Amino acid sequence: PMSDDQVLKLFEEGSYELIPHDNMRKTIARRLVEAKTTIPHFYLTLDCELDALLALRTQLNAAAPVKKTDKGEAPAYKLSVNDMVIKAMAMALKAVPDANASWTESAMVRHKHADVGVAVSIPGGLITPIIRHADEKTLSVISNEMKDLASRARSRKLKPEEYQGGTTAVSNLGMFGIKDFAAVINPPHATILAVGAGEQRAVVKNGEIKIATVMSVTLSTDHRAVDGALGAELLVAFKKLIE
Repeated sequence: PMSDDQVLKLFEEGSYELIPHDNMRKTIARRLVEAKTTIPHFYLTLDCELDALLALRTQLNAAAPVKKTDKGEAPAYKLSVNDMVIKAMAMALKAVPDANASWTESAMVRHKHADVGVAVSIPGGLITPIIRHADEKTLSVISNEMKDLASRARSRKLKPEEYQGGTTAVSNLGMFGIKDFAAVINPPHATILAVGAGEQRAVVKNGEIKIATVMSVTLSTDHRAVDGALGAELLVAFKKLIE
């Protein structure tokens, strides 16, 4: 790579300002370079129809019991599509256990639980708090746990055990209108699911054009641990659960 001086010589003096890297940015940079240079990434993309899931989400949120809080009454939970994606990814890993793995040089680490990390944007960087045993938790528990983890992540109050480890991760940029993208695997995970925006698209059903709400998802896999056919099996299981 070019040295700092070589980079700065390409720009006119006074046309920029230097913002020193903090420890978080240095750690993120080091881990991303490590991930991209040591993990053979392989990518698989599928479209999932969301209309049934959105109808269920509306139904479940409408049925949420009301609880008293310091600010008055509020629903006990409010599910997001991402909460349902987390649950579906965890259940897909349990349905395809060979994909719930981590690579080490001496052995394949086959995980007994599906612990799903969720990428959260925070000032100056990114962190991935983990929903432990997500396959065993209800949607309402996942939703409230995720809200708490995300809030404490943004105020930098997470404990190391709350963001280290995990068996997979989900990165969702749908709220920004991003249609599809490929995420970088976060070691020791062997997979990460990149989730795009749900949008109305024309789809062909039985020879007729219909309107459906469709979400594109891309699974990045560590090809050493999860090869193409196994990754495809995992993504198809996820699609079936979502639909």
